[in-house]
Amino acid sequence: MLKTPLLDAVGTSAAILTTLCWLPQAIKVFRDKDTRAISLPATLIFVTGILLWLIYGIGIGDWPVIGANAVSFVLMTAIIAMKLRYG
Repeated sequence: MLKTPLLDAVGTSAAILTTLCWLPQAIKVFRDKDTRAISLPATLIFVTGILLWLIYGIGIGDWPVIGANAVSFVLMTAIIAMKLRYG
């Protein structure tokens, strides 16, 4: 596939949107300290997938993949920590 500036912009936009979608959830969890509606197994599986995407991004040197998954990993790890603390 031919890499173009438009394709890079699409990938970067997708990375930003899919990363920022977790910010409201993280803010709500930290503010309310209520994690009952969050499934721990599903979240752990998701975080494992994020970690694998991060490793993949590092392996291919793709900064949108690296950045998006690094930020998502931090946000989701914080949500998991709150889930473990508050149930």
